[in-house]
Amino acid sequence: MRFLRKSLTGLFLMALTVSLLVYAGATVRDAVQARLAEEPRVPQARERVFAVNVVTVAPETVVPVLSAFGEVQSSRTLELRAAVGGALIDLAPEFVEGGRVAAGQLLARVNPAEAQAALDRAESDLLDAEAEQREAQRAIVLAEDELAAARDQVALREKALQRQNDLLSRNVGTAAAVETAELALSSARQAVLSQRQAVATAEARIDQAVTRVKRAQIALAEAERGLADTEVRAEFGGTLSDVTVVAGRLVSGNEKLGEIVDAEALEVVFRVSTQEYARLLNEAGRLRRADVTVTLDVFGTNIQAKGQISRESAAVGDGQTGRRLFATLDAPRGFKPGDFVTVSVLEAPLERVSRVPATAVNAAGDVLVIGAENRLEVAQVTVLRRQGDDVLIRAAALDGKEIVAERTPLLGAGIRVNPLRSGAVPEAPQEPEMLELSEERRAKLRAYVEANTRMPQEARTRILAQLDQPQVPADMVARIEARMGG
Repeated sequence: MRFLRKSLTGLFLMALTVSLLVYAGATVRDAVQARLAEEPRVPQARERVFAVNVVTVAPETVVPVLSAFGEVQSSRTLELRAAVGGALIDLAPEFVEGGRVAAGQLLARVNPAEAQAALDRAESDLLDAEAEQREAQRAIVLAEDELAAARDQVALREKALQRQNDLLSRNVGTAAAVETAELALSSARQAVLSQRQAVATAEARIDQAVTRVKRAQIALAEAERGLADTEVRAEFGGTLSDVTVVAGRLVSGNEKLGEIVDAEALEVVFRVSTQEYARLLNEAGRLRRADVTVTLDVFGTNIQAKGQISRESAAVGDGQTGRRLFATLDAPRGFKPGDFVTVSVLEAPLERVSRVPATAVNAAGDVLVIGAENRLEVAQVTVLRRQGDDVLIRAAALDGKEIVAERTPLLGAGIRVNPLRSGAVPEAPQEPEMLELSEERRAKLRAYVEANTRMPQEARTRILAQLDQPQVPADMVARIEARMGG
């Protein structure tokens, strides 16, 4: 009996297991058949619309600005050097690093004892030469007087000879008297020759005296220059730099004592490319005196000064490129030689050009134009200048049209966009359309969402919560029913 009960129980359990397996197989078969019987749902393709920022191409006259980096330097810098060697005395209080001096101010003096002694000797030599010159002048006066007296003696001897000849012709005189008169005349004439020689000697002495005076004057001038060279003076007003001496120091000839920098005569030197240099030339091929603005950035505080281009370097230089330009500064307040600055040069005005963002133009010079139905079209423009984050373009065919301000790889010809214009008031977002569902329709939607295991749990929970509301978004209901097959 016990065996029969256990056998019946086993048979019952086995029959129940077989029944469950048959039910499960039938359920799987029905599900597969239902899935195979469903019509394939093709999702509706929708065109993607991109929102883009646009700018309007508006032609105008623009003055381009050329930017470069340069260095401030002084156009007048003078090295102070000792002309003679010796001990430095009388050092000015301003003769220090950074001291401001005036034009002609005495800065330092080398011990002038030797130079003063040389000057005194030169003055004495000049006095001796001048005395010799005066004595020579007096000597020539005496020699000329003696020459005049000798000529008078010749005249008297000639008269005496003529009288003796007259007496001899009347047989009153003698031949011996005539001969004596002739000898006296010859001696007088010899005396004239001697006096003429004395006059010539006196004239030569005067010439030598004049030459000696000239030499003495030259020596005196050299001595005065030597004494003046012991003084170190400022040739112009400015600021001292690189001062390396103190009072009492021994310096040698031509030793550098410091520098004077004229802080008011500052200029900036900068280098531009050859292409940029060509844009700064006028119609005659000469460099224009273009206006420049020099900016020194000091931890966020900009120091600026105005100026003009003054000249250019004569040669490019070994291993250099471009052109080296110089610009004078009108009021260089706050600038010092050696400052590294930014130079902005105003070029010649460009007419009928448009300023657009640099991101609107690609490397090939193409822009995207907003066409019909807000679809993009590709247009070619000419890039004239690059001004920071903007570019200056010229495209007469695009005047008044809108172009994309920021190009991306997703944008191209034929793509539909939603243009966003600067200054335009954005449209208020539209409220979604809501529906009131019947209980039967709501139950079908809930059953489909709950049975959809491919949907993420978070999305499923959010959709079920929206379906429980009295009003449900119409677009969500349309999407679910499209997936359900109507």
